Amino acid sequence: MDGQDFEDIEKYGLERWLGELTEKLKGKTYEPAAVRQVYIPKAGQPGKFRPLGIPCICDRVAQMAAVLVLEPIFEADLQPEQYAYRPQRSGLDAVRHVHSLLNTGHGQMIDADLSGYFDSVPHAELMRCLARRIVDGAMLHLIKMWLEAVVEEEDEHGKKHRTTRNRDEGRGTPQGAPISPMLSNLYRRRFVLGWKALGHEKRLDTHIVNYADDFVICCPGTAAEAMTAMRDMMAKLKLTVNETKTHVCRVPNEDFDFLGYTFGRCYSSKTGRAYIGTVPSKKRIARVCEAISEMTGREKTYLDTETLVGRLNRTLTGWANYFCLGPVSKAYRAVDQHVRKRLRQWLVIMHTKAPARAGRLSIDPPIPLQSQRRLAASPILRIILCAQARGKATR
Repeated sequence: MDGQDFEDIEKYGLERWLGELTEKLKGKTYEPAAVRQVYIPKAGQPGKFRPLGIPCICDRVAQMAAVLVLEPIFEADLQPEQYAYRPQRSGLDAVRHVHSLLNTGHGQMIDADLSGYFDSVPHAELMRCLARRIVDGAMLHLIKMWLEAVVEEEDEHGKKHRTTRNRDEGRGTPQGAPISPMLSNLYRRRFVLGWKALGHEKRLDTHIVNYADDFVICCPGTAAEAMTAMRDMMAKLKLTVNETKTHVCRVPNEDFDFLGYTFGRCYSSKTGRAYIGTVPSKKRIARVCEAISEMTGREKTYLDTETLVGRLNRTLTGWANYFCLGPVSKAYRAVDQHVRKRLRQWLVIMHTKAPARAGRLSIDPPIPLQSQRRLAASPILRIILCAQARGKATR
């Protein structure tokens, strides 16, 4: 928003730039710039968008400095049910926890969803949470300025306009700011801690598993009562439950998705016996296939082979590192087949500029993955090099 990028800062002098920012913070003359707001598509929801607030570099540096100081302080307060944005915790840990609960009799699952959680966090209540640990008024004032920063967005006609909605309504933290994950975790802690303090956990034998703005409540058979208690608590916290997406699932008769995995009835490939397990969700498989199609599209033919392979390797390795729980072979095969198809088409466009002849480029015999548990990089590289080595003889 201030027209400054990283190259400008490096030309100006990094130490000099940081020194000036430090003096502004110490002298209490620092003022955050407006936050640039853009809208990104919601995964699996065509036509719907999620607001993303992007502070300028100066504000991001100041926020990250604050996070480095404050995060260890509040980490001690966060509950074990909270898995997002924390050291030594991840989404896979949350998935394992839910799977463990399902296999210990908690077969009723409240799959909950909040409407615009990051945009709904109330400032007054959040500042009280912060003030319990922070006595420095200057730090509290700094955080409040970030929460109330002006937002600038561009309409469909390219016209820019600024709003002070966060300050006027007293709610919201920009999703995209470095400090937002810590603040969202801190406010979500009120719900998790309140659930225990009010006795819902012991009385109903329920367990919450929370990751950022996603959470589920695992119940042994008390889902209806737990749902009522959850709605009451969210109303007191001034958060809105998305009723169209919040529902009760009874596993294994029903499946539900959480953090990219589908939980439900699976069957052993060896014995055919049914069990409660996890598989990568269809939405996540479709999403990675879309990403692969984007990377190997017609407009990407200017890329050399090494660059394309590097991008594919990073995408596929990261995807496989996360989706490694439960029976994943079927999902891996689907992704692998899509990669082969897209690479075949990409090579034809590169060599002949005739995509209609894609089916005639042979990469047989098929090169197997080195491991069904991991979409490794080398098979993709070998496919491309094998096809390129044959050259015109294979076209």
